[in-house]
Amino acid sequence: EMDAVTGVQTCALPISRMSDSSWTIPIMRTGYAGRGITYLAVAGLSLFAIWRGGDAKGTSSTMEALSGSIWGVLTLWLIALGLAAYMMWRLVDAWNDLEDYGTDAKGIVSRIGMATTGLVHGALAGLAAFAALGIEGSGGGIPGFVSAVLGWPGGWLIVGLGGLLTFGAGVYEIRKGIKASHRKHLAANPFTENWDWAIRTGVIAQGVLIVIIGAFLVFAAWTGQAEETGGVERAFDFLENQSFGNFLVIAICIALIGFAFYCFVNAAYRVIPKASDPDLKTVAAKLRAMG
Repeated sequence: EMDAVTGVQTCALPISRMSDSSWTIPIMRTGYAGRGITYLAVAGLSLFAIWRGGDAKGTSSTMEALSGSIWGVLTLWLIALGLAAYMMWRLVDAWNDLEDYGTDAKGIVSRIGMATTGLVHGALAGLAAFAALGIEGSGGGIPGFVSAVLGWPGGWLIVGLGGLLTFGAGVYEIRKGIKASHRKHLAANPFTENWDWAIRTGVIAQGVLIVIIGAFLVFAAWTGQAEETGGVERAFDFLENQSFGNFLVIAICIALIGFAFYCFVNAAYRVIPKASDPDLKTVAAKLRAMG
């Protein structure tokens, strides 16, 4: 359908389809906001630690640091609530195909990826709640889990496959940032258009970290050694040991602030094909109409 005023092509869905799933929009907004707070805390505390001569912090150590003050505990509860909402949003999104990925092979893979992402963030929500309650985590984190899986029959294959999928997810995020494919999910307005460069930088930075984490998993599957695996903090450790390591970590932290910004922008302006107002136009649709 062509908008008579702007001339922008829109994909108007029946009002009944939009209203049936509109209840998911506040959950989606809460989820992205919680995700943004998480990355902002990790990047901010890491930069502060580096400035004071320390090391960059991962998600777990960031939550541990936040648990030491009243304001930190409040932030942890906001993170826990937001990430739990993000898990709920991703599971509902994947099940009902709210973003219209379809039921072909590519669509099914995308929806499985969304559900998996949701479950991972649900685990992080639990970690934040435990930290807020002063309950220490157990199980050795990612290395402990990987070590346990490697002990299973064919465990190396499971870890290797998980590593390849993680690596691929990181490459996908980098490609998404380079190609700016996030534009098809954001409502067109001066803000989303003028700050696109910051959004793209943040998406690429997150992709780089995911690629490194995936590579650690593949290496663990190949060598049978789980000790070198880990999450964001392990990725920071790896970068610190490279030439100009501190500069690399600082650059990634600054870029992660950009990813937090991307999450906040999604919280405010994300368009859900089967839930949002059908009159909303995306940045991608506007650029296509102009080009």
